[in-house]
Amino acid sequence: ICLVPLYIMIMNATHGDAALRAQPLQFLPGGDLMTNIKNIAGGEFPQSPNFNVWLGYRNSLIIAGCTTILTVFFSALTSYGLTVYDFKIRDGAYTFILAVMMIPIQVTSTGFVQFMVGTLGLADSFIPLIVPAIAAPAIVFYMRQYMKSSFPLDIVEAARIDGCSEFRTFISIAIPMMKPAIAVQAIFTFVSSWNNYFVPALILHNDKKKTLPILIAQLRAADWLKFDMGQVYVMIAFSIFPVIIIYLILSRHIVQGVALGSVKG
Repeated sequence: ICLVPLYIMIMNATHGDAALRAQPLQFLPGGDLMTNIKNIAGGEFPQSPNFNVWLGYRNSLIIAGCTTILTVFFSALTSYGLTVYDFKIRDGAYTFILAVMMIPIQVTSTGFVQFMVGTLGLADSFIPLIVPAIAAPAIVFYMRQYMKSSFPLDIVEAARIDGCSEFRTFISIAIPMMKPAIAVQAIFTFVSSWNNYFVPALILHNDKKKTLPILIAQLRAADWLKFDMGQVYVMIAFSIFPVIIIYLILSRHIVQGVALGSVKG
């Protein structure tokens, strides 16, 4: 049932504008897929000269890729510190992280935009969309829970006895053992960043810097009679391919983690 909308979207992408206006839901493939692809291959939609699909694709990949790498790495590093080290404010710091997780981004968006655009002058920059994403309390919470249940602290002590530095212990021992958790959170982070519309719409105003969700939203907001529905469906279909690819690459680690956990149990 969940795959039905995906199937309809792919089928609609193979039909032209006239067929889709006559029948919005297509259940059989058509013969206009290559035509729709060629129409957007030039980089711009004829009805909207400022829309450049491939630039939007590139911008989304840069933001989502950098966000995923930095968020997962620093979240793993934070959860490692909260699990391995015993210091006075550890419980308080963890409680503070959980409290931050309860604050929706819409509440802080006005101050965030004023600080990034007004104070720092980072309008039309990818930095406000990448660097603040490092602070991801939900991912820290998940990874810490995973480490508490599956990460033996004795191995850290053994590494220290062997003369391994703290950071090298994290890189060489902790990260390989956290692969299942990292894979899951990498998928969630990439999908969330790739589909993010709210914050990029507040920061990015230059057409060359806009991400794919912004372009799709603006295109859908155009006059119903002025855009080609076949092109729009092809564009939406292309927008989900990176998500599917990331899942296929990382799903192997997820399955391994589930199997490993069941064997240990």
